[in-house]
Amino acid sequence: MMYQVIVDLPKIKNIELDLDDKIAPKTVRSFLDCLPLSVGINVWGEELYTDETPVNMGPENSKSLVELMDVAYWPQGRAICLFFGPTPIGNKDEIKPYSPVNVIGKIREADKTLLQDIKEGTKATFRVK
Repeated sequence: MMYQVIVDLPKIKNIELDLDDKIAPKTVRSFLDCLPLSVGINVWGEELYTDETPVNMGPENSKSLVELMDVAYWPQGRAICLFFGPTPIGNKDEIKPYSPVNVIGKIREADKTLLQDIKEGTKATFRVK
């Protein structure tokens, strides 16, 4: 099943996410049950990840490499991750999370330059559309 989530970023355009529960259904449900959720954003290469969230899931069909614009849950940091380009530890042309993540969806129609402009410590609110 598909779910739409909005990421409200004050003074910045909102980001829309399409969550799909086919790969990690328990993770998607746990995340949706925590919404709305306001958290700080951290930057690591071309990945945005949240401060620790109330979601508390272990690995669920975890992946050590992700695709461009994937949305994932990082069990080790209890964080939501938005991947929009290379990370510091990936090889050329690959997006490698710090440790395996549960992929829960895709960033929808996001402008990469908008994502690059988000600063460390920005507060974001995730909510169901």
